Amino acid sequence: MSGTKTSVQVDGVRVTLSNLDKVLYPRNGFTKGAVIDYYARIAPAMLPHLKDRPATRLRYPDGVEGQTFFEKNAPAHTPDWVRTVRLPTPGGSRDAVNFVVIDDLPALVWCANLAALELHVPQWRVGPRGGAHDPDLLVFDLDPGPPATVEEAREVACLLRDLLEADGLRSFPKTSGKKGLHLYVPIKETSDERTSAYAKEAARRLEEEHPRLVVSRMDKKLRSGKVFVDWSQNNRHKTTVAPYSLRAAEEPSVSTPVTWDEVDSDAELRFGPDEVRKRVDRHGDLLEPLSTIRQKLP
Repeated sequence: MSGTKTSVQVDGVRVTLSNLDKVLYPRNGFTKGAVIDYYARIAPAMLPHLKDRPATRLRYPDGVEGQTFFEKNAPAHTPDWVRTVRLPTPGGSRDAVNFVVIDDLPALVWCANLAALELHVPQWRVGPRGGAHDPDLLVFDLDPGPPATVEEAREVACLLRDLLEADGLRSFPKTSGKKGLHLYVPIKETSDERTSAYAKEAARRLEEEHPRLVVSRMDKKLRSGKVFVDWSQNNRHKTTVAPYSLRAAEEPSVSTPVTWDEVDSDAELRFGPDEVRKRVDRHGDLLEPLSTIRQKLP
């Protein structure tokens, strides 16, 4: 019944769940209970990408066709077992907010129960006492401007991979869960000024080499039929959708780690929750190197 609540034990923590039968994706009847189930099952692969990273949650309390809101601040009813850190938000409506940090399964399940379908995190972590570290990731968001599609994004991903390799950097792809691709470069902790400057210059170089296919400038008028290589998510105050996060599309899709062989072929690059769980069962976490490899920017 709608409105009912149930209490479950999650790793020794009692979590209250509500409205499990509420449909959040009307096109295929995917419910809040199914969202929670997906996040609980994908947690072993997903949590390393959330741990120590202040999360911005994109909530859809009435489903993907209803009102939505970005939530940075921890809500008033946040349980005391959910980790929060107070961090400045320059340019925001407040000087600082208490961010939720999704370090464990109970916190992930709690977020899913709030219909936080999308989880977005920055390229840097916080320390044990909440101090912000320098970025340990570089990210590029490859966004095709119609009539360009994911096919052009694949091509640009491979070109960018080769450019980064020439600079001595390995990169790792995932789908955005919508129409584009993301490339991650694990790095030694480096100031965000330096990571942003390097990412901007790499995008500029790619545009210079492939002007008919690539655009690195923000002006939307320039993007038609090209792939925008968005380097700006390396700004300290910006975030990227986390690996394995659901996306709020018509049907549930997932921002999914993929192999370079898949990118460099005509393989399908759109995955739902069930497919992603099977992929992880088969391949493990394809983005595991993000937490083990530390590369120096040239």
